Amino acid sequence: MRRKWYWMAGFTLYFLLQNPICLMAEDPSLQDLVDQTPKNGILHLQNKTYNGNVVITKPITVKGRSRTSIKGDGTGNVILLKKTADGTRLESLRISHSSQNRNSEEEYSAIKVLSDRNVLKNLKISDSFHGIYLSSSDDNELSQVQITGIGGGEIAGQGNGVQLIRSHRNQLKDTVIRDSRDGIYFSYSNDNVVKDVDISHTRYGLHYMYSDNNHFFHNRFHQNIGGAAIMNSKRIELIGNEFSYQQGSRSFGLMLQASDENNVKDNHFYHNQRGLYIDLSQKNRIISNDFHQNRVGVELWASSSNQVFSLNRFFRNILPVITIGGRAKNKWSEGHKGNEWGDTFALVDLNEDKIGDIPVQYQSSLAKLMEDQELVYLFLPSPSIKIFEKINQFLHRQETVFKDPYPLLSEQQGGFQAGWFLLILFFIMLGMIYVQRRRKVR
Repeated sequence: MRRKWYWMAGFTLYFLLQNPICLMAEDPSLQDLVDQTPKNGILHLQNKTYNGNVVITKPITVKGRSRTSIKGDGTGNVILLKKTADGTRLESLRISHSSQNRNSEEEYSAIKVLSDRNVLKNLKISDSFHGIYLSSSDDNELSQVQITGIGGGEIAGQGNGVQLIRSHRNQLKDTVIRDSRDGIYFSYSNDNVVKDVDISHTRYGLHYMYSDNNHFFHNRFHQNIGGAAIMNSKRIELIGNEFSYQQGSRSFGLMLQASDENNVKDNHFYHNQRGLYIDLSQKNRIISNDFHQNRVGVELWASSSNQVFSLNRFFRNILPVITIGGRAKNKWSEGHKGNEWGDTFALVDLNEDKIGDIPVQYQSSLAKLMEDQELVYLFLPSPSIKIFEKINQFLHRQETVFKDPYPLLSEQQGGFQAGWFLLILFFIMLGMIYVQRRRKVR
């Protein structure tokens, strides 16, 4: 009997040594760890890859380390915060591999948020349809997030970096987004703040529909098809942003379309096909912006009126301003302060107050041509366009694009000031005296 027991024990030991996995209990899944974490508790994850997908139904903190990764199974959202998870915090995680399925009614994401007052911080997101999707989700804080889309290929096959649908009072800051369909997409989302975000290599860095009273500070939109497209919205603040290197036949730095009462201030527009494009929009304030080396600084359609342009600086744009579809009523100064036009105009400043003494007006014959044929934009740097303008100037076939009653002199621009005027006047008087004396001598 004892021999039989020894034999069975030996056989069992031999089997376990050949199959060491049986010596250990199976590790709990990430979903198990989330479910076991108490409400308002903290789940500390290790430096390893965890398998998603995971659903969070209560407020908890999930905190990773430098190499903590959560990889979805490619069939849904990698992390889903349900409506009951208000106040959840996700921090220091790498998240990837959501579903790319476009046939589903749901648009999948690396993180989909349905709850409020959450904090998403120090996240790296990749290989997902949408990066972060806020759906009817308010008062969230997103910061130090890096989102890398699929890039290349069919635009429709890619999701957005951050998508907000009917989501209000959220803050997004210190974030980098690239290679997605649109960098940030807004729809029916109000009172949000976006600050210090860098977006590149997308269709539209910012795609914006039916959303009011949002604020964009010190963001960088560069190397996209379009920098920021603001549509059907009101009272947006765009302050201190950079719109650069949007190049293509219909590219723009910033587009305001059917959008009113927006404040565009202290922004930098350079090396764009169009710096600022305005259509079907009213009562926007364009104040203290730099338009530098764009093909067209500002393109205004006749459907837009009552904009105010003041204290803007236009420098080395091929066309500083063009109006398409006829003239519209817009103001080119405010409080007796117009705009700086670089070397476009020679200004007279007799009282040396840095304001031109005579209004300036810009004329061009290109508006009708550009309206009829988009390819004209591609040939703007060509000498043939300059010849076309000179011929039409000689034939008096140019139209007035704008009139600035109080043009400003730049710091580098001396203008035609009083000292030179008096000196020239002195020499003119000497010449007249000389001519009169010659006549008397005869």
